[in-house]
Amino acid sequence: MSEQTPYEILQVAEDASFEEIQVSRDRLLEGHNGDEKQRQRIEAAYDAILMDRLRRRQEGKIKVPERIRYAERLSEEPPPSANPPRLSQSPLWLRDWLDTPTGKELAIATAVYAGLAGFSFVWHSNDSLAFLLSLGFGFNLCWMARKEQKLGRAFLFTLAGLVLGGLLGTVLVQVAPQLLATLSAEDLVTLVILFLLWLSSNFLR
Repeated sequence: MSEQTPYEILQVAEDASFEEIQVSRDRLLEGHNGDEKQRQRIEAAYDAILMDRLRRRQEGKIKVPERIRYAERLSEEPPPSANPPRLSQSPLWLRDWLDTPTGKELAIATAVYAGLAGFSFVWHSNDSLAFLLSLGFGFNLCWMARKEQKLGRAFLFTLAGLVLGGLLGTVLVQVAPQLLATLSAEDLVTLVILFLLWLSSNFLR
């Protein structure tokens, strides 16, 4: 009596589809539940058929369905990058507005606004604070205008920083009065304005 081939063990034809082979294997395994030796024989036959199919496929003896080839091509494509969006991937209008300062530029702008903020603690009169804000306004205007040579845009951004800073500072005075324990309302508004001007001078253009 000749030894059974893997196809005979799984009771499938040699041209059976992969789905038919799987169904037959599962059916036979279920039918021999508890017979470990026979189950191992079925699994070995299944593995042998898979290896035979792979060899025949590599030799071109088995035609691979187009849907399988397409799935393989998809699996070979690299997965999309998980990196967060960079500035270059942002909308065009946003890229046109945003700026990434160099270390030197950041240091200069920080030193200027830190100095103005420091003087605001020394000079408490309204005239002195207005003078400090005018200096900050002028520096921000010149600092931004040099980047793109667009004076109009620089003026609008600087004016927006001044107005928004004033509004935000006024709101803080109302909602966080505890801040006034160490600062006057005018000092707090001045510091908020200078902070927004610092942001715009460094990260807008």
